[in-house]
Amino acid sequence: MKTIPFFLALIWLLMVTCGKKNVPQEPQPTGTGPSANPVQYRNPVFEPILADPSIIKGTDGWYYGYGTEDDWGDGKGNRLVPVVRSLDLVRWSLVGNAFTAKPVWKAEGGLWAVDVVRVNNLYHMYYSFSLWADRNPAIGLAVANSPAGPFVDKGKLFFSEEIGVPVSIDPHYYEENGKKYLFFGSYSSQTVQGTYAVELTADGYAVKDINQKTNIAAGDFEAVMIHKRGNYYYFFGSKGSCCDGAASTYNVRVARSENLLGPYLDQAGKNIVQRGNGTLILQGNSKFAGPGHNAKIITDKNGTDWLFYHAIDKMNPKVSSGASRRMLMLDKLSWVEGWPVIANGVPSGDIQAGPEL
Repeated sequence: MKTIPFFLALIWLLMVTCGKKNVPQEPQPTGTGPSANPVQYRNPVFEPILADPSIIKGTDGWYYGYGTEDDWGDGKGNRLVPVVRSLDLVRWSLVGNAFTAKPVWKAEGGLWAVDVVRVNNLYHMYYSFSLWADRNPAIGLAVANSPAGPFVDKGKLFFSEEIGVPVSIDPHYYEENGKKYLFFGSYSSQTVQGTYAVELTADGYAVKDINQKTNIAAGDFEAVMIHKRGNYYYFFGSKGSCCDGAASTYNVRVARSENLLGPYLDQAGKNIVQRGNGTLILQGNSKFAGPGHNAKIITDKNGTDWLFYHAIDKMNPKVSSGASRRMLMLDKLSWVEGWPVIANGVPSGDIQAGPEL
C-alpha cells in the first residue's frame, strides 16, 4: 500500500484547516429536539420582550425569532434587534443581536418591526427605521448568510416622503410567481394613509418603481401579514395602541381576497380600505393586554397552523427602562368556514399542547 510522505500530509492538513476557518458555519442544533409528542407550554413562550415578532426556520434546523429594538431594563441598553431560537417553537433561548451597530443612513430612530425571509439563498431582514411621531420614517434592508446574523446593512429602500405614504414602517415581504412584493404602512390620520404594497426588484434590494403602489388597507391598520390558504389571500393586521403597558388596546383583525393586491373584504363583505372594517379574531382579556403584530403563520407536520404575536401581562406590564413588556406569545389558529379563528378570541393562559414538528 502506498503511503503519503509526512511533509505532503502536513501541507494537506494545513490547507484543509485554513480553508475551514474561512467558511462561515451556521450553528448546529444541540440539546433536546422535538419529540413525537407535542411539547406542552403556557404563554408567554419568551420574555421579557420580543415585540413585533418575525419567525423563520433556518436551513440549520432551528427556528429563529426577531423583535423590535428595545431596552429590556437589564443594564445592557437597547438590543439592536434581539434574536432568539428554538427547536420546538416553545422553548426559546437568546442568541444575541442581529446588528453589531446601528445603520448610519438615518440620523435618528430605532430598528422596529423587522421581517426576516430567505431570498436568493440569503436571509433578508426588512426593517423599520423610525422615532415615535417621526415625520419621515423609513424602511431598510440588511442581509446575512446565517439566520443568527450578524446582518450587514444594505441601506434604505425608501423614506416615507419619497414613496408618498405617511408612517412607512412595518414591512412584510411576499413572493409569488417570481415576483417579489413589500407590504408596509402604519397608523396615520392623513389623507394618503394605511397599508400599501410595492413590487421589488429581482434581487429584493430595491423598489422596482417607487411611483407604483397599491393601497391595501386604511390607516387604522398596521402590522400587515399576508397568508395564502386555498383560493384566498388573508390579510392579518393590528389596530389600537401597541405600547401603553396594561392599557394597550392592540387587537388582530382579518380580511381576505382572491387577489394578492386586493380588494380585501372582511367577513361582513366590507372593504378594509375603509376605516372601521376588518373581522376581529384576537383581543386582550383579564390577563393579557394588547395582543397583536403577529408573525407569519407556522404550520406543523399535522397541518395545524400556529400564530406568534406579542402581548403584555397586565400584572407586570413594563420593564425598569419604561418599555412595555411585549412578550412572545403562541396560539393555535383554526379555520372555520374559510376564516381563521383563535379559541375564545383571546390569548391562552392555561397549559397547551404545542406544535408537532
